[in-house]
Amino acid sequence: MLCRAAVGAGLAASVGGCRGPLPAPTAGGRFAKTRRLMGVPWTITVQEADAAQAEDAIAAGFAEVERLERILSDYDPASELCRLSAAAPTTEPVVVSADLWSVLERAVLFRDATGGAFDPSVGPLTTLWRQARRTGRLPRPDRLAAARAAVGAGALVLVPERRAVLLPRPGTRLDLGGIGMGYAADRAMEGLASRGIRAAMIDASGDILVSAAPPGTRGWKIKTAPHGAPTSTPAFELADAALTTSGDAFQAVEIDGVRYSHIVDPRTGLGVTGRTAVMVIGPDCTTADALATALNVLGPRDGLQAVARFPGTAALFSFVEEGAIRQLASPGWPAVASQPAANPGKP
Repeated sequence: MLCRAAVGAGLAASVGGCRGPLPAPTAGGRFAKTRRLMGVPWTITVQEADAAQAEDAIAAGFAEVERLERILSDYDPASELCRLSAAAPTTEPVVVSADLWSVLERAVLFRDATGGAFDPSVGPLTTLWRQARRTGRLPRPDRLAAARAAVGAGALVLVPERRAVLLPRPGTRLDLGGIGMGYAADRAMEGLASRGIRAAMIDASGDILVSAAPPGTRGWKIKTAPHGAPTSTPAFELADAALTTSGDAFQAVEIDGVRYSHIVDPRTGLGVTGRTAVMVIGPDCTTADALATALNVLGPRDGLQAVARFPGTAALFSFVEEGAIRQLASPGWPAVASQPAANPGKP
């Protein structure tokens, strides 16, 4: 279900909701509703004076996420992604839907731009690492070697002229958990806009996407508190941008005295070590989602160099070093929030 744990982005502007009729709007006509999708709560908040229009737009947003879950889930054997993985190794290119193609195309761009710190073929390693977290034992070397052989740049080959995919290696399993939720948020926001909603916020349990600023404001007020940081970061206003968070606050495990994250480093096959949380601002949620995952793997110093390769993005790292909590920010944090990228969404 593309599960992701919330990693500490608190929203001052968010308004909770529930199933059933929309609650009464807050001042200024703000409506919100929450549903559980992709394994986590999603809250869609819209600024709209017409209650019927607000309800129609929110329902359409949730429907789009639900539709994409049936395509992108790596938990549902009937999903398009799982059926594609089950076909590995493929001898001929497999034609895929436009949505799956779009996500895989973007995923490969991030894979190549981050030196493999983000990798959509990481599925065999994430499966092995989930078992290690449950048992408290590192994977056996032979099983780790076999999983690593099914992962990497050669495990996923795109054939653009046919909108098709090759999975040449036995055992390859695709995992879009680090990008699929962001893509779904972007598509849901497009659905809101097509129904006349100009100002909206989508909060997918830590993946946050906002469109135009509510009337009379410069943006949606965001106040974040990265896990491990001694205090929250100052509130800032965000418009037409995304904010995602990634870290090991809730799902870390200690094995043989070493603390490992639930986030797998595709280059080693093991969980990322050390206590790090990263927040990323990007021009769209797909970019911010994938980049946050990659930066957690790269760590603060290599990660800051990587941020510079992605127009319209900025990142803030919180980490523990020599027993002290430190923070490092890329240039433009958080001023980049209100500046659209020259080429949005492309690394």
